[in-house]
Amino acid sequence: MSASTTPLRAGARWFTLFSLAWLALWMAQLTPLQLLIPLQLDSPEDAAGWISGIVSSGLVLATGGLAGVIAAPLAGAMSDRTRGPFGRRRPWALGGVVLGALSLAGLAVAAGPWPVGAAWVGVSVGVAVASAAFTALIADQLTDQRGAASGAVASTQALGIVVGVGVVVLLGLGVTAGYLLLAGILLACGVAAAVWLPDPPAPAASASARAVHRTRDRLAAFRDRDFAWLLWGRLVVNVGNALGTSLLLFFLLYGLHRPAAGAEDDLLLLIVVYTVLVVVAATLAGRLSDRRGHRVAVTVTAAAVQGAASLLLAAVPTFEVALVAAGLLGAGYGAYMSVGLALATDLLPFPEDSARDLGLVNTAAALGQLLGPLIGAALVAAVGGFSLLFTVGGVLSLIGGAMTLAVRDPAPPGTAH
Repeated sequence: MSASTTPLRAGARWFTLFSLAWLALWMAQLTPLQLLIPLQLDSPEDAAGWISGIVSSGLVLATGGLAGVIAAPLAGAMSDRTRGPFGRRRPWALGGVVLGALSLAGLAVAAGPWPVGAAWVGVSVGVAVASAAFTALIADQLTDQRGAASGAVASTQALGIVVGVGVVVLLGLGVTAGYLLLAGILLACGVAAAVWLPDPPAPAASASARAVHRTRDRLAAFRDRDFAWLLWGRLVVNVGNALGTSLLLFFLLYGLHRPAAGAEDDLLLLIVVYTVLVVVAATLAGRLSDRRGHRVAVTVTAAAVQGAASLLLAAVPTFEVALVAAGLLGAGYGAYMSVGLALATDLLPFPEDSARDLGLVNTAAALGQLLGPLIGAALVAAVGGFSLLFTVGGVLSLIGGAMTLAVRDPAPPGTAH
């Protein structure tokens, strides 16, 4: 059911601001996850140091993930009810951006797992709050451009990694300078988008609609069959993706035994390959699904491609195969995330709770990405290597895609059949 309150035909300005906001949010979340926190917590001075570094990183990232899980739907629900001269999404977008930027500055001066973990919780909550507000704009304002907007969200996720990691590596920035740069980018892009993107007021609800809402369980969305299957499939696919991508630095250092100086350059190359395929696949698949529909079939196929990539790397763990796997992972994940988010906006069970329920959609993805390192750390520690990590990642991707098969494919708004 559509949750759109003021349908519009978004132009270049809208998509530019929207994409810049998401680019900054993804940089703030994924650059620390992929590079800065592992470097901050790595302990190579003793034989078991690299294992303890993986475990510390996994615990820190999982703690942030739990905080984000709680924050996203709560912030979304509160923004659904927010009324005032500043709009209903804008105050939450601004608040999340500011909290995230301040917490990144805190990470710059943190030392040890506990301070790093506390600051990372602040980053995760800030990003989750702002993400819930920005995602709701898709359902609030768009009808036949939801796939394109969702493609922007997915493609900027990959660009956020490559731009963030690329700037840190190519400019030779240390951990402290890297965090401060991310904080500045998040503040500048996030505030600009929150202020200048339109934020129309919510439509007035009838007395009967208000009565229904008061009596409805806040977890009612989970009892909508299609929406629940989509959420669980999205969580599982994102865990599979995180197992294939989040520990790549450690895989290069200790699985392929690349020298420390070259491992960061190798990581950047893998990320570039991954990013190019994510951007291409997310953009093409999102726009194609706007025109043709069949969003369920595309998400299932994309998850299968991602799963095949992880299984390939598990079978043949070489750098050359890692480059091929990075491309396949990017293509599968980009198509899955863009079309899957568009599918979620089509399936929203309660229009007046669009930000809350899309907060759950974001939470499923973020939780998968942030639980992945914790699960991956346990898998690596269990066997002292990386083959089990990539095998489980591939299997989970296939399972998550199969779960999406249970979703009944709706006709997206504006789709001609």
